[in-house]
Amino acid sequence: MQHLQRLLAQVSFITEIDKLKTIQRQTLLLDGSRQENDAEHSWHLAMMVVVLAEYSNRPIDVARVVKMVLLHDVVEIDAGDTFAYDEGAHHDKEAREQTAADRLFGLLPKDQAMEMRALWDEFEAGETADAQFANAVDRMQPVLHNALTGGKQWLKHGVRHDQVLARCLPIRAGSEALWELLMEKVDAAVEAGQLLPSD
Repeated sequence: MQHLQRLLAQVSFITEIDKLKTIQRQTLLLDGSRQENDAEHSWHLAMMVVVLAEYSNRPIDVARVVKMVLLHDVVEIDAGDTFAYDEGAHHDKEAREQTAADRLFGLLPKDQAMEMRALWDEFEAGETADAQFANAVDRMQPVLHNALTGGKQWLKHGVRHDQVLARCLPIRAGSEALWELLMEKVDAAVEAGQLLPSD
């Protein structure tokens, strides 16, 4: 009976996170056909970790970081996706996401709830090598997509060079190599008129 209760709790969580597929982000797919959803974003980050792990500034546990990036946006099922450059929407983001984490990870059996919540909290804190690399790919992916889709979403929202630099700063803590690549792409986007210059 206890085994069945555990399984039902796990299935409840798995069923609930299907909603991640409905949370739309501002980032365009590279073919420009539509905006990606949170589930697609999380999958893409997991693949980036597997492929780019060698560029981490410090040694990381790849499997742990993959778990981290798969879990990092689960809270957006309740909290919604907060656009990176919408300063007004960030005032209560942390509170919304903490409440969401309590509910969503609370659906799991206690041991898994504690493990996954700890990984989510670690990602949010961004202090360990694993979390810093997870944050690096999380910040890199939408910038890369914007650069490779002609800056359409940057221009649509009036995003400036200094805003992108501020948003990308955590990349440097996780990977100098990824930081350097992204800075080249961001500078090129300004030169091409695909990103507004800094004020």
